[in-house]
Amino acid sequence: GTDAAIARADTSIAEREAQRDRSVLLAAQGEDANHAGERIVEIRKTVTILFADVTGSTELGERLDPESLRHVMTRYYDAMRSALERHGGSVEKFIGDAVMAVFGIPKVHEDDALRAIRAAIDMRLALATLNVELERDWGASIDIRTGVNTGEVVAGDPSVGHSLVTGDAVNVAARLEQTADTGAILIGEDTYSLVKDVVHAEPTEPLLLRGKA
Repeated sequence: GTDAAIARADTSIAEREAQRDRSVLLAAQGEDANHAGERIVEIRKTVTILFADVTGSTELGERLDPESLRHVMTRYYDAMRSALERHGGSVEKFIGDAVMAVFGIPKVHEDDALRAIRAAIDMRLALATLNVELERDWGASIDIRTGVNTGEVVAGDPSVGHSLVTGDAVNVAARLEQTADTGAILIGEDTYSLVKDVVHAEPTEPLLLRGKA
């Protein structure tokens, strides 16, 4: 089984609050489709979302000159993308120092939740290896925190190039990442229910994830 320092969060409070607000596809996406003469197709799917962010990035930026920082972050992005895609994740976007990936779009696997957890663990291992090189070449290292959540999202039709996902499950994954300790992987209840037979996770106190749209 998969055994790692993973914490599972009781996100039921946040999820109940979030039911009143459903996100939709970006207006710009609809405009692009209209210009192309396409019909917007929204698909509701259950997927697993992973967010990871660099901690201490401000200090890192202060220690390195802009060119060195760009090299370090490029190596980081490449290593994280490789780890995610190796387990079937689709990198949705990089937002500053953060990465968002989705498991279940465009291709659904029965074990998408487990794939996401394994990817998160693989990201930490890849980062440990990368940090050896970063320390040697630039005297710097990177730490991350990770949030993983499973739930329903609204997605564009990937067959016409619209794969953006939105919804409460995405918001909760982002908040889990922001709540996680440095180096930790914090997973939501629904994710844990799908992987509990093969993943060892430590419970946390119920979380009230504020600031969700």
